[in-house]
Amino acid sequence: MSTAVFDVIVIGAGSVGMPAAMYLAEMGMKVLVLDQFSSPGQGSNKAAIGGIRATHSSPAKIKLCLDSLRTFSGWKDEHGFDIEWARGGYAFVAYRPEEERLLKNLLVVQKAAGLNIDWKDRAELLDISPGLRTEGLLGGTFSPEDGSASPMRSCLGFHRRALELGVECRFNERVTSIMRRKGKVVGVRTDKGGYATGCVVNAAGAWARAVAQAGGLDAPVVPDCHEAGITEAVAPFLDPMVVDIRPAPGSANFYFYQHKPGQVVFCITPNPPIVGSDRRETSAYLPMIARRMVDLMPKLSNLKVRRTWRGLYPMTPDGAPLVGRSQNLEGYIDAIGMCGQGYMLGPGVGALVARLATDRLQEGDAGILEELSPSRAFGGVEALK
Repeated sequence: MSTAVFDVIVIGAGSVGMPAAMYLAEMGMKVLVLDQFSSPGQGSNKAAIGGIRATHSSPAKIKLCLDSLRTFSGWKDEHGFDIEWARGGYAFVAYRPEEERLLKNLLVVQKAAGLNIDWKDRAELLDISPGLRTEGLLGGTFSPEDGSASPMRSCLGFHRRALELGVECRFNERVTSIMRRKGKVVGVRTDKGGYATGCVVNAAGAWARAVAQAGGLDAPVVPDCHEAGITEAVAPFLDPMVVDIRPAPGSANFYFYQHKPGQVVFCITPNPPIVGSDRRETSAYLPMIARRMVDLMPKLSNLKVRRTWRGLYPMTPDGAPLVGRSQNLEGYIDAIGMCGQGYMLGPGVGALVARLATDRLQEGDAGILEELSPSRAFGGVEALK
């Protein structure tokens, strides 16, 4: 029996892998997607809360997320499938001079990268989000073109489009080795068989390091745990995603928004980080974030929480993704280390990876690849990670 041959094999059918496969197929590539889980988006994608922002401090991430926003916002019109996209914007609030100074300083980088964002004073921000606590509010930044959508419906949409384009997906299949010969990729072996290819894309999220090691490489990607939750659905009252970057005991920041069907979805960044892959929710999370949310927006106190859950952020040393070709193995491409932002980065990164794999880079791609190079020297940490 002959071995199946593919132009590209994408490892991971989640927030990054499915868009990458879709765009590769649009460019005429014969693509196979392999995933250890039972269906698309069953890794970290299903734990995402749905926020999509280009409001970052990294020019590369801003540009990639602007590309993603174009994909998400136009998906229903272009493909006829509702991913629950809503353009509500992102509001980063400032109650202390430290946050005001940081957010204003970042505007220079953000605007230079093409982001539509401005500082709003106290009165303007209260017009955008009337329920905010007024005492001590100095203002904040607002990016009106950011928004939200359903992570699972989006991943399903990308999967359906990929299948229409001829992508083959095989689930419940774990990669055991990336086969190499004379420094080049020649195939992939799994626990169910083997496939020939000259190009492999590692888009395995929190499991990316194991995939890299299967090819005799390594990747500085270590997962840590973040918890989220969702309330009952209520009438619309909140447009933007509200982000409070003030540190507090147990948390570095928190954020919440009202999803298009009416539920309020919320998440916190634990401090110190909870390193590991334990995805069981805890009893400490809800009391911690509830106090912060109600303090910031008192009207939230009457909402009933329906459930909480825990997901994995595949972190890198500097909080930025690793995207690009390997210097040590020809035909191997990283699209990993999204640091909890794989959902919002996914379409932008997927399209970039497709252009890279097919040698069709566009103007500006080289700068993004240099900034996110897997072989870069790790220095500072992104301010809005």
